[in-house]
Amino acid sequence: QVQLVESGGGLVQSGGSLRLSCTASRRTFSRVAMGWFRQFPGMGREFVAAISARSGTTSYVDSVKGRFIISRDDALNTLFLQMNNLKPEDTAVYYCAAAPNGFFSADSYRTSNKYDTWGQGTQVTVSS
Repeated sequence: QVQLVESGGGLVQSGGSLRLSCTASRRTFSRVAMGWFRQFPGMGREFVAAISARSGTTSYVDSVKGRFIISRDDALNTLFLQMNNLKPEDTAVYYCAAAPNGFFSADSYRTSNKYDTWGQGTQVTVSS
């Protein structure tokens, strides 16, 4: 069974940075699109960023453009989310997700129903 294990969350002051990692046990990691979502208390999961298979394209929600960078290291089966200039409104539980395929550009993977495997989530808290 494929597993996604996230790490890198924590508490940071406004304006600070964090780097989230998500390691997959999947040998076909390089062939599938990957994404990051976040969930605010009492809300559903919100799309944050996606990256196509083999790092061809990326896609971001408008609120994180210019601050967050999604990347992947296929040799390590690891997905990253570099988060810079963090704001209190970025406080949420962050989830990585793997799609069952990698046929399309990253813009096609902006909804949670495009993914079939999820990590356990990691808490990011930004203090003002």
